[in-house]
Amino acid sequence: QLQLVDSGGVLLQSGGSLRLFCAASGRTFSTSAWGWFRQPPGKDREFVGAMNWNGDSARYSDSVKGRFLVSRDSGWNMVVLQLNNLKPEDSAIYYCAAHAIDSWDNVESWRYWGQGTQVTVSS
Repeated sequence: QLQLVDSGGVLLQSGGSLRLFCAASGRTFSTSAWGWFRQPPGKDREFVGAMNWNGDSARYSDSVKGRFLVSRDSGWNMVVLQLNNLKPEDSAIYYCAAHAIDSWDNVESWRYWGQGTQVTVSS
């Protein structure tokens, strides 16, 4: 089993930067990949970015590529999403996910989820 706790969400202005954190506990060593999704108000949950188990491969959605970065600490207990040059359309609840069994950009592929953290970007 794996437990994920998301944190770091705030209200900030357009153009700002933010770091979101995903604290992992349990069987972190058996995780195939780590990912982030977001769910804007009234919309479906969508893929943001993900990396494989050792961090040497990553993929991002076109809407965040070049602005967001997924990373992890050396102890594998924390996965971080760095958000830069934020836009109002980035406002959403952001969710950490772990252990994908299929395509990273498919919500159904991920086995474990954090509870979500709210990011609001004002114009």
